[in-house]
Amino acid sequence: MYQHRNHLVRGFSSKYNVCRLVWFSVGDSMEAVIKEEKRLKKWNRDWKIQMIEKSNPSWKDLADELA
Repeated sequence: MYQHRNHLVRGFSSKYNVCRLVWFSVGDSMEAVIKEEKRLKKWNRDWKIQMIEKSNPSWKDLADELA
């Protein structure tokens, strides 16, 4: 989260100035998490928004709760 918020790694977060965590998932292994991330990246934007709003309707920053 620190790297994303401070844009230390080039990629989506730094390119689009993303700094809020509004949804996350926990996996059994790094491989499982990467597989899930790749699956979700194929979803269209509306599906992703629906997924976020189902669990976090106010779009609050969840990073503070995890820290």
